[in-house]
Amino acid sequence: MLCRVSALVLAGLLLCSCGKPAAGSKARQNGAEPARPVRLAAVEVRLMERSIKATGTLAAYEESTLSAKVPGRLQQLMVDIGSVVRAGDLLAQVEPRDYELRLQQAGAALAQARVALGLPLDGDDDEIALDEVSSVKQAKAVLDEASKNQDRVARLLKSGIASDAEFDTVEATHTVAAAKYATALEEARMRMATLSQRRAEYEIARKQLADASVRTPFDGSVQSRPASVGEYVATGAPIVTVVRTDPLRLRLVVPERESMLVRAGQTVRLRVEGDATTYPGTITRLSPALVEEDRMLRVEADVPNPGSLRPGMFASAVIVVDDRQEALTVPTNAVVTFAGIEKVVLVQDDKALEKDIATGRQRMDRIEVLSGLTLGQTVVLDPAGLRTGQRVTVESTLSETPSAPAVGGQSTATGAGGDAGAEAARSELGAANRQSNAEAR
Repeated sequence: MLCRVSALVLAGLLLCSCGKPAAGSKARQNGAEPARPVRLAAVEVRLMERSIKATGTLAAYEESTLSAKVPGRLQQLMVDIGSVVRAGDLLAQVEPRDYELRLQQAGAALAQARVALGLPLDGDDDEIALDEVSSVKQAKAVLDEASKNQDRVARLLKSGIASDAEFDTVEATHTVAAAKYATALEEARMRMATLSQRRAEYEIARKQLADASVRTPFDGSVQSRPASVGEYVATGAPIVTVVRTDPLRLRLVVPERESMLVRAGQTVRLRVEGDATTYPGTITRLSPALVEEDRMLRVEADVPNPGSLRPGMFASAVIVVDDRQEALTVPTNAVVTFAGIEKVVLVQDDKALEKDIATGRQRMDRIEVLSGLTLGQTVVLDPAGLRTGQRVTVESTLSETPSAPAVGGQSTATGAGGDAGAEAARSELGAANRQSNAEAR
């Protein structure tokens, strides 16, 4: 009996609820839905930057795989992976004893060649006049004596005192002395050539001794160290790889259709995976030609490295090709996107009117409008939930036209007594809005 009564009561409650519509539903059916308060903002012209998106890779500014120019057993390695080095630092040392002995041997041969020319054992000046060589001096003295004897006998022969046999004897002696003098000159020239050869051999030996030491050519860090102490390394075998990581090279590719806009000196902003920081850079090098395989332009930018960037990182970049280009913009919170369609909401006869638009660049709190709106129109801020035909009431209209850039060579002035000017601007804005709404109808 109790169950039957409960069922009857529940059925009665359901009938009552179904038979009496809610007050809000009744109001909507009667067209008395309350108007939604909204705030408006003007469509304005702002200066925005024009940019190109590109992807690329960070690379070391300089990278060098160092090796010994002479073979030998690796005696010392002063660095390891990650070591910071400065230009001229000693990185590795090949056993130098063999090259020290070769230098001593070449030095002894050089000293011997210097003594043969009458020069001191030590010294860097290898120049000497041929007449100063001792063998040449001796031959020259014998030749002078033979010349004098020949002249004296010739005078005696004219006086009838000397015989023809005596003259023939002194003439032969003079000829022999001249030949000996020429031979002495040739020997002196040969000794000078030998000295030059010994000097070159000595310099080669000294350079080989210096080449047994591997030094870094620039400031940087050690990327790899493939060799080990005690290992015999051949000429040119890699020992240490050094990279310079500040600045870095950002290597980008730009499509053909946008390659004409890229210039050296333009600003680049880049981001890397896992890092929310935006890093600045500057375009410094451009390839003179596009790659035929993909029709892309290779571009390089220099990026200062604060320490968190590394060569090999993938980077997404934006190349700023024009930082002062006029664009029609609206606040970003005036645009809603649904199913890939971008819309704003206008106010027409105190009712909402949805309008499809196309957007472009975005900067700070403004977004570029490519189509769908005109200068002077107003759009609803935060229009989420508004539908075409829904009643609205305007609470306020935000306009930042005085701070906007000049359009068509005109600018808006503000200052003392600017209330009347602001009121006139609002009147013009309202007239433009009404005209735009009429066009929309």
